[in-house]
Order: sequence, then C-alpha cells, then structure tokens
Amino acid sequence: MKADTAELLRFVVNGVCATAVHFGVLTFNLHVLRMPSAGLANFIAAGFGITASFLGNRSFVFKKPHGALLGQAVKFLGLYGAVAVWHGMTLFLWTDWLGLDYRYGFVLATAVQVCLSYLGNKWWVFNG
Repeated sequence: MKADTAELLRFVVNGVCATAVHFGVLTFNLHVLRMPSAGLANFIAAGFGITASFLGNRSFVFKKPHGALLGQAVKFLGLYGAVAVWHGMTLFLWTDWLGLDYRYGFVLATAVQVCLSYLGNKWWVFNG
C-alpha cells in the first residue's frame, strides 16, 4: 500500500509540474510572442503540457522507460483524448443541459478526470 501512495503522490507532483509547463508556455505565447489568439496559444501550450505529463509519467511516476516509447505515447494520447472528450461532455451536460453552475461541474469533471487518468496510465498505458 505504501508503494501505491508514493506513486499517487508522484502522479500529483507530475500533474502540477505539467500544468505549470502548460500555463508557462501559454503565458509566454501571449505576453512574449504576443499571439493574438488565446485559443491558439493555449492549444500550442497544451501540447507542451501533455508532453511534459507523458515524460513525467513514463520516467517518474510509473517508472516504465523500458516500454516501447511509441506504443506508450499512442496509448497515452488515446487515453487523454478520451478523457478530454469525457470532461467536455460532462461540463456540457452539467452546465448547458442541466443549467447548473459551471464551476462545480468543472471541479467534479476534473476530479473524475484525474482519477481516470491515473488509473488509465497505471493499468493500460504504463502497465508493462
């Protein structure tokens, strides 16, 4: 059980670091490069954040650098794509369909997203 707790803590640390990379690149894009579109700036920044998350999960959280890089990357992108769609649909249903406060829906969707990401990475992406 102690190993699982340490792994979960590493997952949280990695997520915070990847989020910092995402936000840092977004800020750089908007304020240094002066990109006129926040959407485009965020899309580019998300690529950096996702890459940081993948590399951290592979080498720090689950410590599976010996696995096939391409196979892990494809599974990772598939997992994160599916989770992103689920997150968006949850927020759509919560806010647009049910008329509830988007902030609570975002927190709920994000909490489930973190759980799905951890379990998907542990049991599918980096399991071998």
